[in-house]
Amino acid sequence: MKTPPIVSQRKWDTALQRLLVEEKNLTHARDALAAKRRRMPWVAVEKAYGFDGPDGRARLLDLFEGRRQLIVYRAFFEPGVFGWPDHACRGCSMVADHVGNLAHLNARDTTLAFVSRAPQPEIERVKERMGWLMPWYTITDDFDRDFGVDEWHGTNAFIRDDDRVYRTYFINSRGDEAMGSTWNYLDMTALGRQETWEDSPEDYPQTAPYEWWNWHDTYSSAEPAPEWVALTRGGAEAQSAPDS
Repeated sequence: MKTPPIVSQRKWDTALQRLLVEEKNLTHARDALAAKRRRMPWVAVEKAYGFDGPDGRARLLDLFEGRRQLIVYRAFFEPGVFGWPDHACRGCSMVADHVGNLAHLNARDTTLAFVSRAPQPEIERVKERMGWLMPWYTITDDFDRDFGVDEWHGTNAFIRDDDRVYRTYFINSRGDEAMGSTWNYLDMTALGRQETWEDSPEDYPQTAPYEWWNWHDTYSSAEPAPEWVALTRGGAEAQSAPDS
């Protein structure tokens, strides 16, 4: 293998600082893209989709688990997919392996769920074997076809206004490579991270960074979602992004 040049510490530090400029440019470009996602139009979900879950039949609205936002990853686990019945597809399984602790997403009024066409007993068996904890439902109708995930994996974002559900964004193919962390999931949602430094539309829910962050075992699932402080353009000075 032909290696890069071997240099002194001083030259290495100089090369690192040069590259860090591009790293920061990428971070800021990613923030700008997330801001555009928050301004995407919404489309109403008119069809009544149904799923099988561990507690029986469920509507798409039920997948929210009472929260404002819902992220749904379509994982391929069903007859005919490589690995069946012992495993979900290898790529989808890697996505599942990368999912962080869901308490942090839930603290931002957001639920993550996986859906597949495998029956619930098979899903529960594989979840237990692989150590996966996310809610995982069985598709029973045209949900996968209608939302672009009948032939390939993908991640859809939804938001609800009382009982009305809207689709807000969609990521698939290599875009799914980044999924798994709390931050990347929130960045694809209509409300974003809900932090004061973000460029969001007026009156979007926002609180200060760091202040809502917590250990995953100290978020109280029994408490209602906080009433986020809505900041208008003239109402408060936005804070800088953490380590921006």
